[in-house]
Amino acid sequence: MADFERHLFICVNERSEDDARGCCVSRGGKDVAKAFKKRLYARGLKRVVRANKAHCLDQCARGTVLVVYPEAVWYGGVTVDDVDEIIEEHILGGRPVERLVIPASQLTGRGVSIENAVASHKEEE
Repeated sequence: MADFERHLFICVNERSEDDARGCCVSRGGKDVAKAFKKRLYARGLKRVVRANKAHCLDQCARGTVLVVYPEAVWYGGVTVDDVDEIIEEHILGGRPVERLVIPASQLTGRGVSIENAVASHKEEE
């Protein structure tokens, strides 16, 4: 099994057209995922960086969304035109593309930890 240095999780979740949050598929999520896979492979990074399709990443209003691990850098509003820049600057250069970064303070679910979630669940039981 490959020992990947980075994982990209690219949202390809699809919601109904009447959902106010929208979805990443309607904003090009499948095309973004395909572009990452193709361009990472073309650069010889297939066994070093893994681009994964993901379903809901809970940032629906910011689609197309992706997150890069291990850094946990979240990107929103990503298009196919941004893929090369993210690969060059972040994946190869180690510098997140700031204009696309979703600040931690704006992520849904911020401030929630595993410990807090478990404690809250136990209180509900």
